[in-house]
Amino acid sequence: MLCAKVAVLKRLVRDYEQRLDVSEAMIHVALGSLMLRRIVHP
Repeated sequence: MLCAKVAVLKRLVRDYEQRLDVSEAMIHVALGSLMLRRIVHP
């Protein structure tokens, strides 16, 4: 279920980044925004 929610974010559907740490940071930002959205809109 989590992968489906992350895949909705179009930036993470394909790996555009050359560096692994940038890709990992984008995933952390996406998951943070999902968590924040769940807190604000329960």
